[in-house]
Amino acid sequence: MGRDHWKKIWVGSAGNMVEWFDWFVYASFATYFAGAFFPEGNDTAKLMNTAGIFAVGFFMRPVGGWLLGRVGDRKGRKAALTLTVTLMSASAVLIAIAPTYAVAGYGGAAVLLIARLLQGLSVGGEYAASATYLTEASAPQHRGFASSFQYVSMTAGQIVGLGLQIVLQRTMSAEALHSWGWRIPFIVGALGAAVVFYLRRNMLETEVYEETADDGVGAGEKGTVKALWAHRREAFLVIALTMGGTVAYYTYTTYLTKYLSNSAGLPKQTATLVSFCALIVFACLQPLAGKLSDRIGRRPLLITFALGSTFLTVPIMTMLKHAGSFWPALGLSLLALVVVTGYTSINACVKAELFPTGVRALGVALPYAIANALFGGTAEYVALWFKDSGAESGYYWYVAGCAAVSLVVYLTMRETRDIDLARVGTADRAPASEPAAVRAG
Repeated sequence: MGRDHWKKIWVGSAGNMVEWFDWFVYASFATYFAGAFFPEGNDTAKLMNTAGIFAVGFFMRPVGGWLLGRVGDRKGRKAALTLTVTLMSASAVLIAIAPTYAVAGYGGAAVLLIARLLQGLSVGGEYAASATYLTEASAPQHRGFASSFQYVSMTAGQIVGLGLQIVLQRTMSAEALHSWGWRIPFIVGALGAAVVFYLRRNMLETEVYEETADDGVGAGEKGTVKALWAHRREAFLVIALTMGGTVAYYTYTTYLTKYLSNSAGLPKQTATLVSFCALIVFACLQPLAGKLSDRIGRRPLLITFALGSTFLTVPIMTMLKHAGSFWPALGLSLLALVVVTGYTSINACVKAELFPTGVRALGVALPYAIANALFGGTAEYVALWFKDSGAESGYYWYVAGCAAVSLVVYLTMRETRDIDLARVGTADRAPASEPAAVRAG
């Protein structure tokens, strides 16, 4: 990979890291600010309220996916990526200055809700713009490796957030954290977004986007729902293949810290440290798995993930609840994240490889955002609902069931590794001599 390719990957990934830092610190710091925006009551009920607002952000993601996917296909990947980080910066500022319940009643929760709606709008477009940009910016034989940096940067954002949380936990009192310390990460996120805004204004557009003239999508239809409907099979495929992966991912990342603290009974500091260490290993695994997919294909990794998640979720979650200390909890968390890597490392490029250039950003964004709104965004709320109902183990089966549905999709979908991105959607997608699995049709 040349210097220009690495530069594109770095700029796209750096912005993605800040975006997801802001997105995830909401979840990781929720245990500290839940009481700031709602009246006194049951701790689980407070977490459910903040988790509900967290889920609302996901329901804005389809809107963001449509709006920013359209921008990405019509104006370019650079334009979409610059706009997403602007919206995320605004949302971080709103959360940082939101008034508490004691000051403004439910007005503070309303500000929090608006901020989450902006975050949902931003992330709804960020995922697709980043996935499309990283996939298109790499050489064909390195697409799996290059696109894996999307989840490296996503995880890095969460690692930085958790690292900041660990520092604050060790340098501030619990009272200070609950009172005002939780605002610090959102201030940091806003400042980081300003830096990334500058970087993205000077980033390079992908050659695939600039050079593709005839991909079966007319100039006036680029980034439109009408053009996407012509590829509705691929759009529904994205929803189905995302279902199991997004539930598992959010279970073992954003929800894990709260599960270890609220259900397994570990101290907050220990639960945070477990997540922090596990995510560092998880981030390092992404490029390795992405590179493996460039050699053996995408489907073997997806199938491995689905099998592992279907049959291992219940025992892993059950043992995590009774882990009791740092090392057993870390070992089980790592096992779960190794399984999830089969999905996270390559799902970005798999989705981008399904669509022609003129509708690629929208084709990835909208169906992926819908799947996340239905399954990823509600995962934490569903988990807390099962817990509050006294049937917490039901959530383990829910995660396994979602993975089982995606397993069926992985077993029946075509391989996408060798698809030519510039020719997806054209009448002549692959030479007749090539295997059918290689063809885009």
